[in-house]
Amino acid sequence: MITKMMMQFKKDGIFIPSLIVLWYSSNIGVLLLNKLLLSNYGFGFPIFLTMCHMTACALLSYISIVVLKIVPLQKVKSRSQFAKISSLSLVFCGSVVGGNVSLRYLPVSFNQAVGATTPFFTALFAYLVSFKREAWIIYACLVPVVGGVVIASGGEPSFHLYGFIMCIGATAARAFKSVLQGILLSSEGEKLNSMNLLLYMSPIAMIALIPATIIMEPTVLDVFMSLGLQYKFMWLLLLINSAMAYSANLSNFLVTKHTSALTLQVLGNAKGAVAVVISILLFRNPVTFMGIGGYTITVLGVVAYGEAKRRYK
Repeated sequence: MITKMMMQFKKDGIFIPSLIVLWYSSNIGVLLLNKLLLSNYGFGFPIFLTMCHMTACALLSYISIVVLKIVPLQKVKSRSQFAKISSLSLVFCGSVVGGNVSLRYLPVSFNQAVGATTPFFTALFAYLVSFKREAWIIYACLVPVVGGVVIASGGEPSFHLYGFIMCIGATAARAFKSVLQGILLSSEGEKLNSMNLLLYMSPIAMIALIPATIIMEPTVLDVFMSLGLQYKFMWLLLLINSAMAYSANLSNFLVTKHTSALTLQVLGNAKGAVAVVISILLFRNPVTFMGIGGYTITVLGVVAYGEAKRRYK
């Protein structure tokens, strides 16, 4: 049934545009809702929030893959493969928690500027872990990527050192997970697509976050109940936010599958800029010419990096 609907959408020429709209709205929506919950609503529990995301990803992944069969199920074939997936899930979990913690202290616009440095950390870890070297032009393109963030940091009115450190840590962990995945699941028999990997990683991450929440955020349930009585839509926002966390992963997989690498690169760069503009309009956080200039330099560096990677494969 799902497959027939997708085929009909393709015939009507609305499938790809619908995917892109879903991808943008899910990624930007979960980011803005995270900020809204963690800062504006005073729900300062990023570990519990991440646990809700992982729970939603585990349940919805099972429904999508096992029940609806949107993506073919790939089974774990050995204890060794499961151990590798577990390692990846902990790194993945750390990157999401770090990103959510940073949103408590940093505006979304600056968070996105720092997050744009992912290519720098990917190249760094690829060299440190697997001694993979790139062409000199690729490394040259990373200079404006890092330089732009340095400039943006100096011009950020809402700069917070702890939030900045957590954001850098989350970005580095995201890049490290990408490099580690390429190494650990490199054999043909162990490769998993991103949706099946999420199916196995999210329950492991959820289980790891339960004791972390109990130890580090012991008052979360009391505060959540209190905020739920104070704000009528608190429960609904958390539910939508958690569902969007899964939708962002699903739409990212489908856009990757049904568009070209170049299209994905252009859309990805534009998505960050759109998120920044919407967040500034919504939260009205102060911005400076220096901060905007720094972010622009970083984005241009990322664009140049992507183009260089494409040409010097």
